[in-house]
Amino acid sequence: MQSRNPRRALLESLRWIDERTGLFWMLRKSVFHRVPRDAKWWYVFGSATMMFFTVQLASGIVLATLYAPSAADAYQSLVYIDEQVPLGWFLRAIHGWSSNAMCAMMLLHLAQVFLHGTYKYPRELTWVFGVFLCLATLGLAFTGQIMRWDADAYWGLGIGAAIVDRAPGIGDQLRAIMLGGPTISGATLTRFFALHVFILPGATIALIGVHLYLVLRNGISEMPKPGQIVDPATYREGYESRVHKSGVPFYPDAARRDMVFCGAMLIAVVGVAAWFGPFGPNELPDPTNIHASPRPDGLFLWIFAALALLPPASETPLLLLGPPVGIALLAALPFLSNRGERAPSRRPLSVLLLVLIVTGLGVLTWLGTTSPWSPQMAAWKSTAPDVAFVEHRTPLETQGLLEFQFAQCRNCHSIGGTGGKRGPDLSTVATRLSWDQLVRQIQQGGGNMPAYGKTLSSAETQALVAFLSTLDGGTLKAKIPGALESQAALDASPAAGDRGP
Repeated sequence: MQSRNPRRALLESLRWIDERTGLFWMLRKSVFHRVPRDAKWWYVFGSATMMFFTVQLASGIVLATLYAPSAADAYQSLVYIDEQVPLGWFLRAIHGWSSNAMCAMMLLHLAQVFLHGTYKYPRELTWVFGVFLCLATLGLAFTGQIMRWDADAYWGLGIGAAIVDRAPGIGDQLRAIMLGGPTISGATLTRFFALHVFILPGATIALIGVHLYLVLRNGISEMPKPGQIVDPATYREGYESRVHKSGVPFYPDAARRDMVFCGAMLIAVVGVAAWFGPFGPNELPDPTNIHASPRPDGLFLWIFAALALLPPASETPLLLLGPPVGIALLAALPFLSNRGERAPSRRPLSVLLLVLIVTGLGVLTWLGTTSPWSPQMAAWKSTAPDVAFVEHRTPLETQGLLEFQFAQCRNCHSIGGTGGKRGPDLSTVATRLSWDQLVRQIQQGGGNMPAYGKTLSSAETQALVAFLSTLDGGTLKAKIPGALESQAALDASPAAGDRGP
C-alpha cells in the first residue's frame, strides 16, 4: 500500500479541525481584519495591556509552584524565593512591576477611549466589558498585594473589612465572607489566594475573549474628526464603506506599531524590575509597633488618601455608595451618550472632566505618598528643637518648650519646619489664637486633636501656653519664608528679652 503524503495528511487534519471549530477562520479574522488607515499610536495601549497580562500569567504560574498559601508559611516562602531560588527575586520583580504596567496600560486605554468617544454606537458593549475588565485588573493587583502577607497586606485587609462592616444590617456577614471568619486569619489568605490565582484570572481571560470578539465584530474606531457625527442609522454602513476603500490589514500595518510599543514597554519593565527589585515583603504585622506606616501599592494610594481625608460625618455613605454608583455611571456612559460628535475639540466638557479626574487622582496619589496626616511618632525625641526656640525665653516659657517636647506635641505639629504635619504648623500660632483660646484648645481638644485636660496639670498647661504665645513670628522670623526682619535686628530689640504672654 502506498503511504500517504505527510504534508497532505497534515493539511487534511487542519481542514477537519477548521471545519468543526472555525479556529483558523478566527485567526485569519483576527490577524488580517481591516482597520482604519489612521489607526496610529493612540491604539497601542490595549495590545500592551494584553501583553502584560500574558507576562502575568506566565510568571504567576511559576510563582504559584513556589508560594505557600498558608498564614504560617506565606511570608517565609517569599523570602525563600527572593534569597534561595535562582533569579527568584527577579521573577517576583517581573510579576510585580508588570502588574503595575498592566493596570497603567489599562487605565490609559480607558482614558483614550473616553477622550475619543469610542464608546458610542455601535461599541457600547465593548466599553461595558472594558470597564469590568479594568475592575478585574485592579482586583488582580490588590489581591497580589495581599499575597505578600506583610504589614501592608494585613492593615489593608483590616481597612477593607472595616469598610464592608459598615453596611447596615449585613455588615457582619459581608466581613465574614471577605475574611473567611470574624478576623483576619489563615482562611483569609486562602480565600484571597483562590481569588488571585483562579477566579480573577479566569474572569479576566473570559472578559478579554468577549472584548476582543466585540472589537472584531464592530471594528476598530477611526480617529475622531470634527463634524463626523455618529448616527446609529447610518454609521455602520459608512464605517464599513470607508474601511473597505481606505483601510489596511491589521497585520502588518497596525500590528507593527503594537509590536514596537509592546517591545519597548517590556524592555522598560524588565529594566525597572532589575533595578528596583520585587515589592516587599515588608515587616510582619505587629500591633505594638507604633512606628509602622502601612500603605497600599502605588496604584491604590489615591484611595488611601481619599479615605484619610473624608470628613467623619460623610465616611459611611461615601464609602458604601460611592464605588457602586461610580462604577454604574461609568458602565452606563455609552447608553447615556451613544451618538453625536467624537472629536475632543467638539466635546470640551468631556475633556475637562477627564483632566479633572486625572488631576484629582494625581494629587491624591501624591498625598498618599507623602501622608501629611500621619504623625511622626518619634519626632519628639529624634529631632532636637532649634536654638531659636530656646533663646530669649523666660523660665516659664522654657518650661513650656519642655512640655511641648515631652508631651509629644511635635509628633503632629511642626515649628519652623521641623516636626509632624498631621496638625497645623504652630510657627505663628500666637497670631491666630489668644491665650484663652490656646488653653481651651489644649484642654478640650477639637477637630482631630485629642483633649489634654486630664493629661497635663494646670501648671504644665500654663507653661505650654506661655511658650506657644511667643510663636508669633518673632524670634522665628528668620526661619519663616518671607520674613522682613533679620534675626540680628530682633536680638538688638529692647523688647527681645521680654516676651511673656
